[in-house]
Amino acid sequence: MFSQLKDNFIRGKSFQPKFSNKKITLSFIGSFIAIFLLGIISIQQNQTLLIAPFGASTVLLFGISNSPLAQPRNLILGNIFGAISAVLSVKILGLSYISCAIAVSIAITLGQIFRCLHPPAGAIAVLGVISNAKMLYVITPVLTGSILLLILAIMFNKIFKVNPSYPIHWF
Repeated sequence: MFSQLKDNFIRGKSFQPKFSNKKITLSFIGSFIAIFLLGIISIQQNQTLLIAPFGASTVLLFGISNSPLAQPRNLILGNIFGAISAVLSVKILGLSYISCAIAVSIAITLGQIFRCLHPPAGAIAVLGVISNAKMLYVITPVLTGSILLLILAIMFNKIFKVNPSYPIHWF
């Protein structure tokens, strides 16, 4: 394996994806609209829907929407597992670094077991612990915000034909 990586490096092959200027521009516009709308809805509804892990989710949804990690199952279930693991960790262990570690580890484990790994779910777990999350955290901002992001990503991909086949799979 190492020799193959070394050979590819020497030959100048890259494992990093290359994006067209159109894709870069559309990713910028899509992510801007998504985060902007979450902010507007948060203000209008007097609810916090704009949380840092959703910034990471938009990277997946608008930057690499064909990734398995950006599919609806991964977004919704992964984020819910992250939130639930945070709430349970706080309830059982209180606010501590151990609670943060357990919450993230549980979120990853559940994501792997249920085949819905979504990297921002780890950030949702940490945020939930450090904010002393209660069960409502699972519904708002996590579930509500994840569903809104999904709807925006689907609409954006269809309207602008960025990735008209998004989502590749639902559940």
